[in-house]
Amino acid sequence: MTTTLFDLTGRIALVTGSTQGIGLALAEGLAAQGATIVINGRDPNRLSKTIEMLQDKGIPARGSLFDATDRRQVDHGIDSIETHIGPIDILVNNAGMQFRAPLEDFPPEQWDALIRTNLTSVFLVSQTVARRMIPRGRGKIVNIGSVQSELARPSIAPYAATKGAVRNLTRGMCADWAKHGLQVNAIGPGYFRTPLNRALTENPEFSAWLENRTPAGRWGEVGELVGAAVFLSSDASSFVNGQMLYVDGGITATV
Repeated sequence: MTTTLFDLTGRIALVTGSTQGIGLALAEGLAAQGATIVINGRDPNRLSKTIEMLQDKGIPARGSLFDATDRRQVDHGIDSIETHIGPIDILVNNAGMQFRAPLEDFPPEQWDALIRTNLTSVFLVSQTVARRMIPRGRGKIVNIGSVQSELARPSIAPYAATKGAVRNLTRGMCADWAKHGLQVNAIGPGYFRTPLNRALTENPEFSAWLENRTPAGRWGEVGELVGAAVFLSSDASSFVNGQMLYVDGGITATV
């Protein structure tokens, strides 16, 4: 019984922004539990290389090329997946970006880009997928937030605003869609070694600060997010809804 709770065999999982970093790690983790994974990106060359790499590892991944911030592309992409691959059982909203600057100097166009990529994409893709999940009476949506859903640091206030909004949008999706059999939750990663964080991981001063600030005393590795993703995507979380699970080495638990 315990093992079958986490079994994803026969389920189709779409992970947005999954050609690298956390999204790719989560996709591979879901595949290891039996899911058919759909890799998403907006760069055709990077997408094809990622699919080839996964298939070389024996993972039967499929690809879906669309920009998660563009309504028309999202509609077409989701329709194509449902028509040619099958009904989406699991959606992981992972597409995201970062831009750092003092708030008083923060370029308005970068604010707009952060909102589109980190927040609007979650709304657009989730709404489009949920409209198909609701008639089926089932579905899992996992949004990727951040420790910045709770905390702020200098130079990333707009990023923190988007991730705080993802936390509350997750709650709102639960409020609207739980009655239809959907479970909508979020993961809040702490500081992980990813391409998005390269500027920080390569900064010895920041790394030293982070290791002292985090009770676990280190950076996270992306594979350590897989367990949370599998849990929230599986039958094991059938009565978990509207929650954010922080995977952060304890950083949000301490001062």
